[in-house]
Amino acid sequence: MTSARPWLLIAALALQGSLYLAWLTQGRFVLATLLVFVAPPLLLALSALGRWRHARYLSSVAALGWFSHGVMRAWTDRPDNAAAWAALLLALLIIALASGRSARARLASRRKPTAH
Repeated sequence: MTSARPWLLIAALALQGSLYLAWLTQGRFVLATLLVFVAPPLLLALSALGRWRHARYLSSVAALGWFSHGVMRAWTDRPDNAAAWAALLLALLIIALASGRSARARLASRRKPTAH
């Protein structure tokens, strides 16, 4: 079964990778930043574009880490924490977009009355 490409999820992942590229690559650890923060969302966007069946699940799992990182940086980088808040909110959007379809299906299956 092939499903439509999740364009909003792909766009959110690409935006997350772009945000990390612009935000975190000015420091000393550019290669580590590219490997840990920039590459995963961009690779997940490409995998969702290619309709890999685990792309949504792995996107939501990775977004939990991005969310945690955003919370930590938003708390410690005050008052200059706009990028951290953007990363945090994008992570929440990615979680919602990646798991929304399966959450709706799960809720719909619980609402169906069973015949006795």
